[in-house]
Amino acid sequence: MSYAEEIDEQGIEGYLARYGNREMLRLLTCGSVDDGKSTLIGRLLYDSQMVFDDVLAATQKASDRFGTTGDDLDLALLVDGLQAEREQGITIDVAYRYFATDKRKFVIADTPGHVQYTRNMATGASNCDLAVILIDARHGVLEQTHRHSFICSLLGIQHFVVAINKMDLVDWSEDRFEEIRSAYSEFAARLNVRDIHFIPMSALKGDNVVRRSDQMPWFQGAPLLDHLENVHLASDRNLVDLRLPVQNVVRPDLNFRGYAGTLASGVIRVGDQIAVLPSGKQSKVKSIVTFDGPLQEAFAPMAVTVTLTDEIDISRGDTIVAPNNAPDLANAIEAMVVWFDGAPLRAGSRYLIKHTTAQTAATVTDLRYRINVGSLHREPAPELVMNEVGRIRLECARPLAADAYSKNRGTGSFILIDRLTNATVGAGMVVERKIAKDAISRRGTSADAGSNVRLHGKRQITPEDRKARLGQEPFVLWITGLPRAGKSSLAYGLEKVLFDQQHHVQVIDGEILRLGLNRDLGFSGADRWENQRRAAELARLNLSQGVSTIVALVSPMAFERQEAKKLVDSPNFFEVFCDAPLATCEERDQDGLYARARAGEIANVTGVDAPYEAPKAPDLRLDTAAQPVAANIDQVVTFLRNRKLVR
Repeated sequence: MSYAEEIDEQGIEGYLARYGNREMLRLLTCGSVDDGKSTLIGRLLYDSQMVFDDVLAATQKASDRFGTTGDDLDLALLVDGLQAEREQGITIDVAYRYFATDKRKFVIADTPGHVQYTRNMATGASNCDLAVILIDARHGVLEQTHRHSFICSLLGIQHFVVAINKMDLVDWSEDRFEEIRSAYSEFAARLNVRDIHFIPMSALKGDNVVRRSDQMPWFQGAPLLDHLENVHLASDRNLVDLRLPVQNVVRPDLNFRGYAGTLASGVIRVGDQIAVLPSGKQSKVKSIVTFDGPLQEAFAPMAVTVTLTDEIDISRGDTIVAPNNAPDLANAIEAMVVWFDGAPLRAGSRYLIKHTTAQTAATVTDLRYRINVGSLHREPAPELVMNEVGRIRLECARPLAADAYSKNRGTGSFILIDRLTNATVGAGMVVERKIAKDAISRRGTSADAGSNVRLHGKRQITPEDRKARLGQEPFVLWITGLPRAGKSSLAYGLEKVLFDQQHHVQVIDGEILRLGLNRDLGFSGADRWENQRRAAELARLNLSQGVSTIVALVSPMAFERQEAKKLVDSPNFFEVFCDAPLATCEERDQDGLYARARAGEIANVTGVDAPYEAPKAPDLRLDTAAQPVAANIDQVVTFLRNRKLVR
C-alpha cells in the first residue's frame, strides 16, 4: 500500500496514531558532485511508494523540461527543487524529505557535493544520526569523499553507510567494489566512527536501494532501506546527564511560573533535586508540563515546561542540571570549528557565541591548527578560510556550562555569529575544557608519556597481609541479568547480610558508576564497554585491598563478561545470573522503561530491541522470578560458605 493510499484508507488521524510513536532516524546523503545523492533519495521515496500523485506528476513535468534520463522519470528532481539546481543538475542548498515505514520515521537531508557548499553540507549533518556517503564506482574515493566523511565524524555521526553507486556502469564488478571498500576503509581507520556499512548499488536502476539486486548475487547484505530500518541508535543518546537549557520563562498568570526548554540529554522526574547554572541554586521539580498534559518524567529530546518548589531567579540561557552531575563552568573553551564565512577567522577576532539558549561575546585567543581533510594531518595556519576546519581557543564574556561534544552533542556545540551582520560564520564542537596556564607549565611535555609510567618497587604491605588483617578471603560477584531482573535488590540485600557478619564488602552498580567515576562516558558501544572495564578495575583493586566486591550490571554480552573476568584475574571471580523471564521483568517495571520501548519512544533497550546473551554456564543461577530476594540471598551465602569465603 502506498503512502497516499494509507492516508486515504485510515484518515490523517489514524495514520498519525499509527506512526506517531515510531522512532525517528535523521540521515543525510553526502559525497562528491554527481555521485547520485539526489537520485538515491528519489529512488528511495519512489520505490517505497512514499510519493504523492500530485508530486509525482509535477516531477514528471519537470523531467520533461530539465531531466537528464531521457523519457524516464528523473528521480533527482523529487529533491532538487530550486530553479538553479534543476538547470545545472546539481544540489546547492540542503533539501529535506520526510517519510515513514512500519518500523521507523525518517528525515532525509540531501546535501550538496561542491566544495564551495561545504558549509551547507555541515549544516545538514549537524542534527543527523546516520550518514549515507555516496561514491561513484567509476571514480572511487575522492578528496570530497574524505572531506564529507571527516566532517560527519567531527559532528559526532557514528553510523556510516558507504553507498558505492553506479555499479551498472562498471558491469556490476565485485572486484571494483572490493577495491573501493579497501581504499575507503584505510582512510576511515583514522576517523572516530564505530559503525561503517558498505552497500553496492545503482540508484538510477534501483538495485539494492529498497530491494535486493539480481545483478549482484555476490553481495549478501541487506538493501539500504532494510539497513536504515534496523540500525540501532539508542546507544548514541545520553540519558544519564540531565541538561535542560532554559529557552523561555512561562508566566501566564500569577499562579504559574514555568521554565520551558528542550531536554538536550538525560531524564527529569517530578521530585528530582536539580541545580541551575550558572547561579548554582538548588530546588526540586514540582511538575512537568507539556502540550499533551502533565508528566511524571520526561527524557531527551522532549520539549517540556518545568515548575519548581522554590522561587529561584532563572532566565533564558540558564541550564537545569542534576546537582551531583553538572558540567564545569568556564569562560574559556577549546573547540573544533567549521568556518562558513568569506572573511577568514584569525586569532584576535571577536564574535557572538550562541551555546544552547545562551548568547554572549567571545574572542578567538588562539588558532591552534588547521586540518588537512585529505590526509587528516594538522597544519599550522595563520587563518581559517571558508569551508576549512581547525581547532581554536575561545574566551567568552560569561561562563558557559558546556560538555565535550563527544559526550553531549546538545551542550557541546555552538555557533559563532558576526556582530555586525548577525550572520552565522562558524559551527563549533567543544573538545576540551579550560586548563589553567600554571597547570600546563607544571605538567611539562613528554614525547611518550606512557614510557614514563612504572611501578615503584615492591609493596611493603602485600595482599596477603591485608587479608590477614581483615580476616577474610575477598571475592568478586559479577551479577548479570535483564533490566528489572533483581540485580540491585540482590546486591544490596547481600551486602547487608555480609556486613552484619563482619565481612568487608562494597557494591558497585550502574548508578554509582555513571554519577561518579564514569560520568565522562557516553553511550557508544566503546563507552559501554569502558563502563564495565572500569567496574572490573575497581573490583581488582578491591581484591588487592582484601575487600570483596559485588558488581551489579546488565552486562548483556558474554564476551564482555569474559573480558571482565580476565581483567580481575582471580579464582574468586564468580558470575551470578539473575534468571527472570522478560515478562516478569516488565511486570516489575515501575519506571516505564519497557513500556516506552514497546511504544517505540526509546530504543536499544536490552531484552526488547537490543540483545542479551544469557550465561550458558554461570557459577550460580538464581531464579529471581519465583524465589523471593531473601531466598536468593541465602543461596548466594551458601555458595560462598561452601567455598570457605564467608563464615
